[in-house]
Formats: sequence, structure tokens, C-alpha cells
Amino acid sequence: MENKILGIHHITAIAGNAKRNFDFYAKVMGLRFIKKTVNFDDPGTYHFYFGDETGSAGTILTFFPWGDGIPQGRRGAGMATEIGYSVPKGSLEFWVERFEKYNVIYNKPAVKFGERYLTFLDPDGLKLELIESSKPDNRKPWETDEVKANVATRGFRNITLTLNNITGTAEMLTNVFGYKLVAQEANRYRYATTAVENAAIVDLVELPDEKRGLGANGTVHHVAFRVKNDEILMHFREKVLNAGLQITPQIDRNYFHSLYFREPGGVLFEIATDNPGFTIDEPLEELGKNLKLPAQYESRREEIEAHLIPVN
Repeated sequence: MENKILGIHHITAIAGNAKRNFDFYAKVMGLRFIKKTVNFDDPGTYHFYFGDETGSAGTILTFFPWGDGIPQGRRGAGMATEIGYSVPKGSLEFWVERFEKYNVIYNKPAVKFGERYLTFLDPDGLKLELIESSKPDNRKPWETDEVKANVATRGFRNITLTLNNITGTAEMLTNVFGYKLVAQEANRYRYATTAVENAAIVDLVELPDEKRGLGANGTVHHVAFRVKNDEILMHFREKVLNAGLQITPQIDRNYFHSLYFREPGGVLFEIATDNPGFTIDEPLEELGKNLKLPAQYESRREEIEAHLIPVN
């Protein structure tokens, strides 16, 4: 695993109403709510984390729920535009029925790269897909009373980036991250890493005339890629710099350590470590039950808690 990008670490998106966001992902989708904290740059708003039982890399979907007053975003060029989850074969019919029950907007199942998939929108308009992976996905799912293991999401299958021109992004993925082009369908180019079995795919969709996207409610904020530890993180900082791209210093995000940069197509990328993990400030059985604050905001807990709406 040394000096390799280990697929997707997490994906972060923007939402509106915090309670609506929590209800959809924890209840309708059946994900585990693994961390309730605040935005490091704006402690008056939440930062939610959803994933599997432990918050394993490759399963973590996070949100900045900024409230009802934020403008609606628009998918477009220079953005991550579709989040793909892996689900067991034969489970799409369950999800169609469930989406009907909860009035979720969805398209009929279709086929892409030989895999059946179901496209749907969350309550804020974020576009997601459930994909019946062609390869066995043995990751242990989180179960709820309504979403059992035989249909539950396993974690990410892929992320899709929409670009006016894929050349620079493709070169960055191959030359810096070690991905390879493995398939193509029309203007969709599939890149993957062999370093991990799951959450290993990045699809690049080339649309030369597509307008630039607007990052706001219902859009992906950034995509984070996984490395094992801090040493490998800083190795990739040098690789990104040597590729002629600007990148931040290392930033401590409490549950992982991060670097941020914009890839040539304009999408915000993060590289994040496995360490120290989500049990650093609460035990496994308590994940997501308590408001956890970064140390710099702990003295303001009473003020912050009074401002945030209850969600769970």
C-alpha cells in the first residue's frame, strides 16, 4: 500500500435544511450517522458524516447543511456531478419501491459499463446512483430496521467529474495518482486504481460546450482521495507540486489530515489520511450521537448548541 492513492476517502456535498438532510440519509438511505460536528470555518453550521459502522474510508459521505436560505446550485463543467454507490445485484427493485414510498425523484434502472444502475436525487437535488457492481463487493454494510444487508449500500463505487476537456484531469489522475484508463463509452472515460478493490473508480465525462457549474445547494463541494498515513500524504504533496499545481499545507481535520488542490479541470480535490479515525473523540457505539466540536470552539459550546437545530 505504500505511496499509493487508495481510492476515494470521502465525498463532501452542500445541503440546505439539516434535519431534512439527516432524515434522508440516515432513514431513507439507511446510512450510519457517524459524526455530528460543525464546519471548521463556520461553527454556526453543522458538518455531518454518514458511512458504514466505523466510518471506513470509501463509505463516507459528508455534508455542509447551510440552511434553507442558500441558493440552489447547478451541476456543470468543473464539478463532481454524480456520486455512485455500490449495492448488491438484484437490489434495485427494492430501491425503486422505497423511492416511490418516500417520493424520491428517480429514473428507471439503466445499464452503463455493463452494470445496472439507478439514478436519483436527494431532497436538495444532489445526483446519486445506486450501481449493481459487476465485481463482488464484500464490504460489510450498515443495517437498519428497513434497509437490510441484502439491499444496503456497501460504500462508493465511483465518482463522476464533468469537464469541458478531460486531458489535464486525465493526466493528473494517471501521472500523479496512478490511475489507468480502463473503459470508455461515448464521451465517458473510466479511470481506476488497482491499489484497492472498492471506491476505486473515477469517471470523466467530456462536454466541451457545458456551462460551468455553480457550487451551492445540492452540489458536490469536493472529492477526497485516500492515503494510509501522513508520510504518504506529504509524498503526494510533492507530486502535486511537481505537476505544476498549487496545493495547501497539511490541515488537521480531527478525524484525518488533509491537503487540498484544484485539479486542471477545476474540481476541488482533497487527499486525506486514514489516521486518526472517527473514534478519536467518541467510542464506536456512540458515533453520531453527540455534538463533537473542534478544540478551538469548545469554549463556545453553549452558544453554538443554542444556534443549531436538533436533528437526532
